[in-house]
Amino acid sequence: MSQIEGGYTVYTKIKMKDLLLIISLIFVGQTLGCLIGLIKKPKETFLYGSLAFAASMMLGISFFQLIPESLKIIPFYLAIISFLFGVVLFRGVDRTLPHINPELLKKEKPSIERSVTMLVIGMALHNLPEGLAIGVGFALTPILGITIALGIAAQDVPENIATIVPLYGLTRKRMKSFVIVTVTIGFELLGFIFGYFILKGTSLNLLGMSLALAAGFMAYISIEELIPAAQIKQNLKVSVSGLILGLVCVLLISLFG
Repeated sequence: MSQIEGGYTVYTKIKMKDLLLIISLIFVGQTLGCLIGLIKKPKETFLYGSLAFAASMMLGISFFQLIPESLKIIPFYLAIISFLFGVVLFRGVDRTLPHINPELLKKEKPSIERSVTMLVIGMALHNLPEGLAIGVGFALTPILGITIALGIAAQDVPENIATIVPLYGLTRKRMKSFVIVTVTIGFELLGFIFGYFILKGTSLNLLGMSLALAAGFMAYISIEELIPAAQIKQNLKVSVSGLILGLVCVLLISLFG
């Protein structure tokens, strides 16, 4: 069932199979990365290629899908302002609560309790806007929400591998590390619930601005975190291959979606 407002269709009834697919994608990307990182740390080339792939998917979804969809329902200037606000907002979050990294393990006397706490808070605040992006996209069309969820799941796998390895180095307990990371998935679900169930009932202007805002979030994650982490210059072949493959995937999803 759909609601037509201003010539644009907003889906007001959710299909159970689409909902289950969205929830599965949210959990799969997060938990798969954790399991891979805990069972056997993959080769660095695999991580670099995966990060590049995820970065290009996130950028592709932002500029080929989220921004064009927002421009269909809001003026250009509102889309630009919302996009830039998303970048600035996520930068503020990222600077305040950065992700934990392997450099932490090189400190002489790291505070394990504080480090784990900062990691959980940082991951939760990173997951919240990701879920929001999925929910807002899903409020417009199921395929857009699923496409965004695919892109985010793709970046969650290498990101969680890179996160859980140093976390395990701090806790020295596999199960505890796994539980800590999986708990933060709840914040991505909260973001999805807010994005779909709350924003779907608002005006189209707010929905369009939310799409551009989500694009800003995803663009920042790609440019500031994923691309530098992929170390493209040092791993040119595998990283460029990942970048190209990610864009091709987004284009194929857009074509057949």
